[in-house]
Amino acid sequence: MGEGVYPRMQTALLILGVILALIWLDRVRDAVSGRKLVPDIAAEPPLPDSECPRIAVIVPARNEAAQLPRAMASLLALDYPRLEIVAVNDRSTDATGTVLDEFAARCNRLRVIHVDALPDGWLGKTHAMWLAARQTDADWLLFTDADIVFRPDTLRRVMSSVRRTRADHFVLLPQLETHTVGERALFSFFQLLFVFGHRPWKVSNPKTRDSIGIGAFNLIRRSTYQELGTYSALRLAVLDDMMLGEVVKRRGYNQRCGLGQELISLKWASGTSQVISNFDKNFFSTMQYRIGRTLGAVFLLSILNLAPFLGLWFASGWAKLPYVLALLAMAALYFGVSRSLRISWAYFYLHPISTLVMIYTLIRSMILAFRHGGVVWRGTVYPLKELREQQEETLRNFTPVGPARTADEKATQ
Repeated sequence: MGEGVYPRMQTALLILGVILALIWLDRVRDAVSGRKLVPDIAAEPPLPDSECPRIAVIVPARNEAAQLPRAMASLLALDYPRLEIVAVNDRSTDATGTVLDEFAARCNRLRVIHVDALPDGWLGKTHAMWLAARQTDADWLLFTDADIVFRPDTLRRVMSSVRRTRADHFVLLPQLETHTVGERALFSFFQLLFVFGHRPWKVSNPKTRDSIGIGAFNLIRRSTYQELGTYSALRLAVLDDMMLGEVVKRRGYNQRCGLGQELISLKWASGTSQVISNFDKNFFSTMQYRIGRTLGAVFLLSILNLAPFLGLWFASGWAKLPYVLALLAMAALYFGVSRSLRISWAYFYLHPISTLVMIYTLIRSMILAFRHGGVVWRGTVYPLKELREQQEETLRNFTPVGPARTADEKATQ
């Protein structure tokens, strides 16, 4: 009996290895074929003054006094003719309000709104963005964060791409500033998962469900934003940036994205522990606040990311080959990610450790949500029951409606 167990185990390992190799190799094939569909926006010709539509940049800020001076200085230095900036001091307990007021006193393009109390049924950030959007009638709304640094020609080049593609929603992928090994390893891993799960080269394809939204740069046509119900429809969306992208795609609008590493940057965390804590509010939300989904994600993460390494160790003979192929495919994706993140592909060798940290972070996010009875964000607790119900309601309300169309095309129908 014992003699028959080993061959059966090797057969099982061979089958698992072949499946994993096919999955990872297919993602490499997909990424290679789609890389030209995500253009480098720094290479776009800047739009001339006469063709620049009105843009309102909306900046929600809560306790961002340390990050704001650099970010606001870059915003006020933007070379764009028809621009206004609306910043919201959302119940800050530090000097955020003072910093914003000082910048507003030096530039008439900047308006500051001070929020002292949060209405029931809202997240602080979504309420701040909704409130700011009501103060402008600009043609386009750019929702960004209070720690983003812009190159002066960013908007001219983005709007050139928007005009060429007739986009209704445009996302610019930023450059992440990293300073430690832990930050680089985790950011490389998260970027790999992002490429694996969201496929940014597919967001413009009307036949796919892939969508994208990033808090650093969510640019949306005002008419599209209004048709979606404004941020009022996403008032309790913890991942408001990703949810905005999803409902844009579900409603059939034309969504695009581009590489912006030369144009915008941010320092998202300082050290590994802060990277982990920054995901406390996010990860359980991606699982729709469901235990079953979370445990299922843990299982899939383990199989896809740890099994190739373990299989190479436990398999023997030809059964090792598919695991080698899976790992080579994984390394190739790291190489591709390294070119955009400017982080060495050699962090591939830390992939098992990054996977374990990811699993820990996902479980930690779930446990903390149940421990606190909700999500704690910037000092405010948002009840879990309300978050789950609102997310489910949003997904029900925004059912897919078919191929992507631009707002101009919809207006003619």
